[in-house]
Amino acid sequence: MNDTIIVKGARLADGTTTDIRVSGGLVAELGSGLSSAGARVVDGDGLVALPGLVDLHTHLREPGAEQSETVLSGSRAAAIGGFTAVHAMANTSPVADTAGVVEQVESLGRAAGYVTVRPVGAVTVGLEGSALAEIGAMAGSRAAVRVFSDDGRCVSDALLMRRALEYVKAFDGVIAQHAQEPRLTEGAQMNEGVVSGELGLAGWPAVAEEAIIARDVLLAEHVGSRVHICHLSTAGSVDVVRWAKSRGIAVTAEVTPHHLLLDEELVRSYDARYKVNPPLRRAEDVQALREGLADGTIDIIATDHAPHPPEAKECEWSAAAFGMVGLESALSVVQASVVDTGHLGWTDIARVFSAAPARIGRLSGYEQGIVEGARADFTLYDPSVRRSFGTEHLHGRSTNSPYLAVELPGRVIATVHDGYPTVLDGVLLDATQVAVAARASTGSEARHG
Repeated sequence: MNDTIIVKGARLADGTTTDIRVSGGLVAELGSGLSSAGARVVDGDGLVALPGLVDLHTHLREPGAEQSETVLSGSRAAAIGGFTAVHAMANTSPVADTAGVVEQVESLGRAAGYVTVRPVGAVTVGLEGSALAEIGAMAGSRAAVRVFSDDGRCVSDALLMRRALEYVKAFDGVIAQHAQEPRLTEGAQMNEGVVSGELGLAGWPAVAEEAIIARDVLLAEHVGSRVHICHLSTAGSVDVVRWAKSRGIAVTAEVTPHHLLLDEELVRSYDARYKVNPPLRRAEDVQALREGLADGTIDIIATDHAPHPPEAKECEWSAAAFGMVGLESALSVVQASVVDTGHLGWTDIARVFSAAPARIGRLSGYEQGIVEGARADFTLYDPSVRRSFGTEHLHGRSTNSPYLAVELPGRVIATVHDGYPTVLDGVLLDATQVAVAARASTGSEARHG
C-alpha cells in the first residue's frame, strides 16, 4: 500500500508556501512541484499547515462514563478538531490512580488510532485528597505518565501538594493543579460579581482561584519542581503567574478557548451550556487572558473538553453539570478570539497549541514542527471560511457545546497523524481504516516517550 501523501501549496505558520511530501510516517520533503507515483494528493491552496495540535486537558470519560464519551469517540472529536495528541484526565470511574487504569486508557487510544492518547494520572487516591496515588507506578508503567492532576477537584491540602511536587521531581513529572479553594466555592454557580448578584446565583470569587495559584507557585519554588495551572480564568491569576515567572519559578499555565471568547453575561440566559468550571468571568478577565497569552505569561491553550449526557445539561441551572465540549470547535474559537483580534499570529498558535503543551507533557516529536525528517503530524486549516456551528460538526457522544448556532470562522480540512490521514476534505475517515493504518505505522511506539 502506498502511504505517500503530497500536500500541494499549503502555507506554513511562518507564511512560507510549500508542498509537503509525507512518506514512511515522516515529513519526507518540503519544496515546490513535488510529486510521487501513486501518492494521495491534497490541495493545500489557501490552507494553513499547522503542527498537529496537542491538548493537555481532555476528558474522555472512559472507563465508567461511556454514555458521555469514550476514548474512541473523543479521539474522533479531537481529530476533526485538528488534534493529533490529547492528554486524558484522571476523573474516570475507576479513577486513573493506578498503573492498570492508565495502561487501559493508553491501550484504548492506541487501538483507536485517531490521536496519541496520553493518560493523566491522579494525584491522590480516588481524587479524594487524602493520600497520594500510585504516582511512581504510573510513571514507570507502559503509559509512562508524566502529568498528574486531580482535575475537577483541587489538591487543597498544602502538605499533600508539597509531597506530590517532591515525588514527581524525581522523574521530571508535573502536577497540574485545578485551582479552586473548596471552602470559598461551596455552592457556587457562576462568577461572583454584579451579574451573580442580579441573578441571585451563588458567586464564585476570583480569589478562590488566585489564592491556590499563589500558594502552589511558592510550594513549587520551595521544592524546585514543576507546577502547571489548569484553566486560568481571572486577571488576578494572570498577575500571579506573571509574578512567579519573574522569580524564575517553574510554573506553566493554560487557558481554554471558551475563556478567551465568552463572558459571564451569557449566564443571563440560564442556558446550562454556559455552566463551566471555572465559571465564565468578566469581559475584563477575558481581555487579560488574551493579553497574558500574547505576552507569554500563559503558555498554552487547552480545551478542557468536558462531555455530558443531555439530562445533565437540559435542566435547571442549579442542577446542571459543569462543563462543555470543545475539541471540534477549538481552533475556530481561538481564531475568533486571538488571531482575528490581532493578539496572536499563526506561528504563535503553533507554539501554544502544539510545541508548548507537548513540552509540558514531555511528549516527544513536536519540537520541530513541520520540517523534513520530523514525524508527520499536522493539520490543514482553512481560516477564510465561516460556518454556523451545529451538532453536525460534533463527532463525540455529547452535544453540550456553547457554540451551537454561533457563526465561527475557519474549518479543519485535513489531519495527518503519524503519517496517515484521519481527516480528509473535512470528513473523518472510517474508524476501521484508521485503526489499520495505526497498526501499520512504524512510528506509533516512539510517540509515547
